[in-house]
Amino acid sequence: MDQKELDRSIGFLAHDVSRLLRRNFDRRAKTLGLTRSQWRVLLHLQRTEGINQAGLADILEVEPITLTRLLDRLNEAGWVERRADPNDRRAWRLYLTPKTAPVLERMRELATDMGDEALAGLSPPERDRLIDQLLLVKANLCGREAEVKAPGEAAE
Repeated sequence: MDQKELDRSIGFLAHDVSRLLRRNFDRRAKTLGLTRSQWRVLLHLQRTEGINQAGLADILEVEPITLTRLLDRLNEAGWVERRADPNDRRAWRLYLTPKTAPVLERMRELATDMGDEALAGLSPPERDRLIDQLLLVKANLCGREAEVKAPGEAAE
């Protein structure tokens, strides 16, 4: 594969764009004292407040121990609180503290600014079309992933 083919390869291009988005986001988010991983936890928790740790680990596609470490740091910083699950003594329900609201708003602003920077030069209809096309690629890959699961394995 020559350089031109490599530069136009969907896999390499998607990887490079993803890496650059992560790097730029991390640089911006650092000013707020949160990592991208911590921000993802807070964002998903905002959507599913009261979820247990196992459920959130599934949503984030991380190992439970990885999430536990992230939650420990977020709890120590006063961003998240754990409450005993009234139906399961072994489980904890997760909630955001009031301290998180302004930070989540600022993180959304940073993400919007970064998205605008990344999509500069594209008109609003071109942006919409790009997002629609990426959603189609994602759907194609999700369907393909379900097809290749081993017999007896549940599709996600």
